[in-house]
Amino acid sequence: MNETGIIAVILILINLIFTYQGLRSQVFFDRYKFDVDQILVHKDYKRIITSGFLHIGWFHFIFNMYTLYAFSGSIETYLGIIPFTIIYFASLIGGDLFSLFVHRNHGDYTAVGASGAVSGVVFASIVLFPGMELSLLFMPIYIPAWLFGLIYVLYTIYGVRSKRDNIGHEAHLGGLVIGVLIALITKPEVLRYNTFTVLIILIPAIAFILFVLLKPQALLIDNLFFKNHDEHLSIDHRYNLEKTKQQKEIDAILDKISARGMNSLSTTEKKKLEEYSKK
Repeated sequence: MNETGIIAVILILINLIFTYQGLRSQVFFDRYKFDVDQILVHKDYKRIITSGFLHIGWFHFIFNMYTLYAFSGSIETYLGIIPFTIIYFASLIGGDLFSLFVHRNHGDYTAVGASGAVSGVVFASIVLFPGMELSLLFMPIYIPAWLFGLIYVLYTIYGVRSKRDNIGHEAHLGGLVIGVLIALITKPEVLRYNTFTVLIILIPAIAFILFVLLKPQALLIDNLFFKNHDEHLSIDHRYNLEKTKQQKEIDAILDKISARGMNSLSTTEKKKLEEYSKK
């Protein structure tokens, strides 16, 4: 890759300052992190952008910034400062908006990290530079960029669908799609000389995003990775049962406080009360 461009250097420095301050001050971290309730209820829309400059730890920060460092130079040189900046921020915003849609009913959902923006930069590079090869997780094994892109897209879709980890797959998926689309708008000839790569990335990614947007309830349905529900219940019935269960738990805790006081609660009950109070 080419040497890092000036905009990438500025972005890395901003990420460094925000991350340092966020790790140093919980108040600062909480003020700028991605928080569904704060965004949707309190209209604190700045968090959609500011959360992308915070990280949960230094490894998280280094991984994202190293990736940005590795891919930014080529794009900034090839497209120019303004298109590169647009790719970064549009991917950041697009990733967070898709994440906000997926988690719009999860009031206590929070997230931080530049992964959505970085995913946009990486995938813009993949479609702009045919013939590129990428390694898997720092291993000395290189595969064609189109294959890496396809594997990553499918893994991200799996992550959104299964919810088996604590990674913001929604932001990654939304960010990479925006990055590719802006690269195509900036250099439409990419569709002619790198058609296969563009299609193999965009078709599954956009198809899944549209599926989620048009049928958001599908994420609540049992799947190969999550089967704790009665298969004969409707989606609405499952949702209502879950809400009823939560309300009963809250009522039981409040009754216990009323009868015996706050100190009578177990550690588990106190944790549940704290979780419910945030919703």
